[in-house]
Amino acid sequence: MRGGIAAWGRACHPLPSVAVTVFVAVVAVAAGRGAGGSAAVAAAVLAGQLSIGWCNDAVDARRDAAVGRTDKPAATGELRARVVGGAAGAALAACAGLSLLSGPRAAVAHLAGVVLGGWVYDLGVKKTALSPLPYAVGFASLPAFVTFGLPGSPWPTWWAVTGAALLGVGAHFLNVLPDIVGDRLTGVHGLPQRVGARWSRRIAPVVLGAAVAVLACGPPGAPGPLDWAVLAVAVTVATAGAVLPGVRSAAPFRAAVVVAALAVVLVVAHAGDLA
Repeated sequence: MRGGIAAWGRACHPLPSVAVTVFVAVVAVAAGRGAGGSAAVAAAVLAGQLSIGWCNDAVDARRDAAVGRTDKPAATGELRARVVGGAAGAALAACAGLSLLSGPRAAVAHLAGVVLGGWVYDLGVKKTALSPLPYAVGFASLPAFVTFGLPGSPWPTWWAVTGAALLGVGAHFLNVLPDIVGDRLTGVHGLPQRVGARWSRRIAPVVLGAAVAVLACGPPGAPGPLDWAVLAVAVTVATAGAVLPGVRSAAPFRAAVVVAALAVVLVVAHAGDLA
């Protein structure tokens, strides 16, 4: 295989791909999808994330090369951009087949999230002021993918969808932070690039805090000790990640992963009320 397995792993954006897959699989287990159903969810989500990551690297190969991204195999020539793009298409096809294992309604929800939330972003929306929207759609589709696979295909609750959408928007602002300078130089002017690193660092913790607040306070009944504790930790971590110095620091994105994990803790705790 040209470039080797390691190169393909780097090209798929391994950290977010694995993180999103694990998070959704855990939620599926807690929501009652069972071992087989949860495994099907994990496989479909992983295929979708691979397709998004490879699509991103294929589309951005020339732009990444222009700013000297040595961590991008398609930009360095370790992998051919056209081949990576083909792999992205194959992964999307696999995602469609695997998503159908959860039923047609769940498959439509997941594929809509992958295409509208990932591919549409990669293929152009990331250059516009609407760049957070695909992230909101992609993340919001995940609770629906889980609940639509349950008996009766119930709709997910408002707080699960809203919290996931806010989590996606916050992750977008933090994920873009290390690349804002290079993005601007190569014509990518999404919302974070337009407002700049300073404001993105301020917006991200507010949005992420709002996401966890919705997940803590949205379920029926008064928030319990776990809800308040997770909310406090999440706000602290998100704020710390957003204010740490260094334009190219990885801390903001890592903080987003931690906050996402905390959000999953709340979703799991309230899995009985997810649908």
